[in-house]
Amino acid sequence: MLLAQPVMAEEQLSIEPININEASVELLAELPGIGPGKAQAIVEDRQANGPFTTIEDLTRVKGIGDATVARLKDEISLR
Repeated sequence: MLLAQPVMAEEQLSIEPININEASVELLAELPGIGPGKAQAIVEDRQANGPFTTIEDLTRVKGIGDATVARLKDEISLR
C-alpha cells in the first residue's frame, strides 16, 4: 500500500541588494569579487567623493572594472 507524501513547496528566498552607498566594509566584502581590500576602498571612495550615483561609478575604485560591475549589478543598489 502506498501512502501519499505531502509535497513541500520550495521557499523562494528574496535577497535584498546591498546598498553600496550605506553598506559597511564587512557587508561589501561578502560580494563576489570584492573582498576586504576592495570593500575598504569602496567605503574610502564614498567618503572622499560622495555617494555613487550610478552602479558604473564603482569603476572609479581601483581594482573594480566593468566585468566586476556587470557581475554585481543584480546584487547591489544605490538606495
